[in-house]
Amino acid sequence: MDKLMKNTSYIILIFLLIAGMLILYNAPNQKIKEVPLSELVTQINENKVKKIEVDGTNLKIELQDGTKEKAAKEMQSSLGETLNGYGVDKNKLRAVDVKIKQPSVAMTWAGIILPFLLPFLLIAGFIWFMMRQAQRGNSQALSFGLSKARMLNPKDKKRRLTFKDVAGNKEAKEEMQEFVDFLRHPQKFLKMGARIPKGMLLLGPPGTGKTLMAKAIAGEANVPFFNISGSEFVEMFVGVGASRVRDLFKQAKKNAPSIIFIDEIDAVGRHRGAGLGGGHDEREQTLNQILVEMDGFETDTNVIVIAATNRPDVLDPALLRPGRFDRRITLDLPDIKDREAILEIHAKNKPLAKNVNLKIIAQRTPGFSGADLANLLNEAAILAARKGKRVVHMEELIEAIEKVLLGPERKSAGMNKEEKKIVAYHEAGHALIGAILPEADPIQKVSIISRGRAGGYTLAVPEKDIHLHSKLYFQSEMAVLLGGYVAEKEIFGEEKLTTGASNDLERATHMARDLVTRYGMSSLGPRTFGKKEELIFLGKEINEEKDYAESTAEKIDQEVSRFIQEAEEKAIRILKEKMSILEKLAQTLLKKETIEKEEFDQIVFGENEQEENLEEKKNNSEIKK
Repeated sequence: MDKLMKNTSYIILIFLLIAGMLILYNAPNQKIKEVPLSELVTQINENKVKKIEVDGTNLKIELQDGTKEKAAKEMQSSLGETLNGYGVDKNKLRAVDVKIKQPSVAMTWAGIILPFLLPFLLIAGFIWFMMRQAQRGNSQALSFGLSKARMLNPKDKKRRLTFKDVAGNKEAKEEMQEFVDFLRHPQKFLKMGARIPKGMLLLGPPGTGKTLMAKAIAGEANVPFFNISGSEFVEMFVGVGASRVRDLFKQAKKNAPSIIFIDEIDAVGRHRGAGLGGGHDEREQTLNQILVEMDGFETDTNVIVIAATNRPDVLDPALLRPGRFDRRITLDLPDIKDREAILEIHAKNKPLAKNVNLKIIAQRTPGFSGADLANLLNEAAILAARKGKRVVHMEELIEAIEKVLLGPERKSAGMNKEEKKIVAYHEAGHALIGAILPEADPIQKVSIISRGRAGGYTLAVPEKDIHLHSKLYFQSEMAVLLGGYVAEKEIFGEEKLTTGASNDLERATHMARDLVTRYGMSSLGPRTFGKKEELIFLGKEINEEKDYAESTAEKIDQEVSRFIQEAEEKAIRILKEKMSILEKLAQTLLKKETIEKEEFDQIVFGENEQEENLEEKKNNSEIKK
């Protein structure tokens, strides 16, 4: 009803605007004087009138001097009869150019019929408008249960993707090639008695390219691609999701061979029996229909269902059994070679400077997904455009990495001199311990410029991708995390410790607890403690089940404290031995605000080499003596 009133208001407003424009268009530029017939006769007798135009009862008068006037006569009599009654001089009237304008037949009939017809036209238009709105509402109601899947036509070359357009995940592509062969040449497999796989489940963290890979399969097989999200099945009305599932599979079978891609299937595919609605829950109805449709395929129906999720642990077991999702393919975060290939793909439409080395960018971005790398190049292009450059340089790419990791610079974040000094020593403590301990990640950059919520930051990036970490690595990383806390404590005293180390302490404690409870790297032996479960009754909730006694819990706390204490002692020992380097790093940060890797290595390792040379000279002189 609100929409109807709104549309009616628009129609009335448009009508008024058109009427106003017509009135303004037809309005005369200057006001014409209306004269009585007696005055007109006087003007004719005085030879002042040049022309008279008769339009019904209206008289348009033009005088000899160009002035225009108007008058009105009686309807029943002619102009001559009317003027004779007022005593016009006939000879003078013959000198006037009299023109009689004949009324058009259409206008005459319109003047007669329109006053009667117009109300009926308005009523008929209103009825037509109401019926059109009702028909539209009925069509929307009928289409409510239809699928909202978007079909990607294989003939659309601009939007078509192939495996060449998706870098990385070589093993996953090889596995997916079988599905492409099934879609291209199904008879080859049917003759061998092989059953066409019905479903493929793509697993992996967000941004690893699950949707792109599914589109690439459709592009390689050159088949229609139906794309829908799991949440698009679910509505507030029970049964709508199941109806949409039926319609989606009906469309896919009609366009077979084809691919159905359900993104975020965990929205409808969670464990049944966990919802509040029991068997009548809308999600369960939708999931049941998906299970029925996938199990109801004929053996020669070459429609493949591909689903994607980053939460396979919450899916219903019926979805994962053979005959439904036959294959599970994991898409991992890209390694250094894959990251370089992904960067090259996303850099094709961006002008890069000659000094850009994408291999270095790949080395500095461990843990980045494909989406993160695409965002990195986009941020670098934005930074270059903001600076007025025509090409993207290496410095924009490096800055974009820090922006993606930590957020934009906050140079306006007001820190007084005392706070700036504390941050400088804090970050210098992190960086120095990270540089001294060989097991820790190499330091790439140190800065006291605020980014995001951090007052300063130390960028440490491993030189190569590491999948397995040792106990010594975790102990070194804990010492690095406590480096800022220890530096503040040693330089400014325990009374002046700040809240800047809160996140470092939290991460170090979490790492120490994992060493004890998850990795079996403590004196408590090779076992895990505690079992984490996700409760999906009322949404996401993590619950940790204690499978150990209270006395063991006390030992766990003691082991965690021991790891933290050892890391603190290691950090204190290093900083006391390298106090001169710590001072130099802090002073350099206060002066320049940022120290890059080359300058950092020169400050730390250059002074170390000088100390080693002096020690060696001292030892040699003592030996000679």
